[in-house]
Amino acid sequence: MKINSIAPDKHKYLQIVTTIAKPPIKFFYSGTLPEDRVTSVAIVGTRKPTPYGREVTYQLAYDLAKQGVVIISGLALGIDGIAHKAALDAGGRTIAILANGLDTIYPSTHRSLAQSIIEKGGAILSEYDIGVEPRVYQFLARNRIVAALSDAVIVTEAAARSGTMATVAHALEQNKEIFAIPGNITSPMSSGCNTILKQGAHVLTSADDVLEILSVNLPGSQQLLPLGTTPLETVIIALLQAGIRDGDELQEKSSAPASDFAQALTMLEINGVIRALGANQWTLK
Repeated sequence: MKINSIAPDKHKYLQIVTTIAKPPIKFFYSGTLPEDRVTSVAIVGTRKPTPYGREVTYQLAYDLAKQGVVIISGLALGIDGIAHKAALDAGGRTIAILANGLDTIYPSTHRSLAQSIIEKGGAILSEYDIGVEPRVYQFLARNRIVAALSDAVIVTEAAARSGTMATVAHALEQNKEIFAIPGNITSPMSSGCNTILKQGAHVLTSADDVLEILSVNLPGSQQLLPLGTTPLETVIIALLQAGIRDGDELQEKSSAPASDFAQALTMLEINGVIRALGANQWTLK
């Protein structure tokens, strides 16, 4: 398994992590990373899901991957593994973030899953060099990267006190969208989801909820574009709707002078039409 290394600021898909607290200096990865920034969603949760948690996780990951959304998780037992497998079954792309060197797949029971991720166009990624063994604090540090690489974090099933809640905390610090599946109020495995829902997370009942919030076009959808107040603003909106997120690429494809483009982008943000994702990445609100 070939292990590559790259600085995040040198790769369009990874640049978004350079804006977080304690950004990684280097990433190690095996497989194939998206060349450009594309819609990516983290799906996280308990290592011991109930049958309900398994079902909703698989369905959501499958449906999102089918729409071209990159599924990100941590290759752990339970929710993570289910999300990765569902993405692969859908013919989609998934990225696993590890808390150790890539010469060791942890947990070892997911070695074949990691190989399938690589073979089917995805990647396994870590900030840790070869030979670094998994340690508890590294899993907590890993969670900030899971959140950073994603446009939204979905919690499908989790206890009130868990590593999943740490991922949610990082996502909130990074101004990411948070979604949670409502669960049985008598189930300890739903207490985490129900808690963050009370705190303002988006209620999630289908993949369409995520696609709508992230402004991802569904095939054949009749979603109306927000209108700009100038022709250039309208062009920028259309480019964002087409999936282009990088600021430099947006300017290039808009054919606008840098000063005019910057002004249009500022007005769109002030008017609440777009929002910054960090690292010169943008999306529609």
